[in-house]
Amino acid sequence: MSNQSVINLKQEAVDQLTAKMKNAKSVVVAEYRGLTVEKTEVLRRQLRKEGCELIVAKNNISRRAAEGLGFKALDEDLVGPNGVVFAYNDAVSAAKVLVEFAKKNPKLVVKSGIVDGAYYQPAEIKQIATLPNRETLLTMLATQLYGPLRELSIGLDLISNKE
Repeated sequence: MSNQSVINLKQEAVDQLTAKMKNAKSVVVAEYRGLTVEKTEVLRRQLRKEGCELIVAKNNISRRAAEGLGFKALDEDLVGPNGVVFAYNDAVSAAKVLVEFAKKNPKLVVKSGIVDGAYYQPAEIKQIATLPNRETLLTMLATQLYGPLRELSIGLDLISNKE
C-alpha cells in the first residue's frame, strides 16, 4: 500500500469520527484498560440501549477529529486505551451509563467529555451523570409553572361560587 493510500484511509477515519462528534449531543472519553471482552460487550449493550455508541479509535485519529471541531481540550486525555462514547439522543445518557458501569467495574475510568459544546473534567462528568434527562427536566419545569396557575384557578372558582 502506498503512503498516499494510507494517508487517505487515515483521513477518511478522521472524517468519519468528526461526523460522529458533530452529530452527538455529548462525547465522553473513557479508559477501558483491564476490562474483559465480556464486560466491554455488556457496556456496549447498555450504551446502545440509551442511544449511545462506543468507538475504539486510535488516539491520533480521535485527537485530529476533536481538534477539527475545536475540542482541543480532549488532547491530554487521549492517552492509553480509550473508548470514545457518543450520545445521540440525550446529552447526559453517556455520562450516566459510564458512571454507573464504573461503580461496578472500577477498571473503567471516565476521563473527560464534551457536553453541549463545553469541556468537562471527570468530576464534572460525574455530576452531569446525576442530572435527570431533558424530558424529565422539562416535565419538572412544566409542573412548577402549572402549580401556581392551578392554585389560582381553584381560588378564583371558590370566590365565584361564594357569591
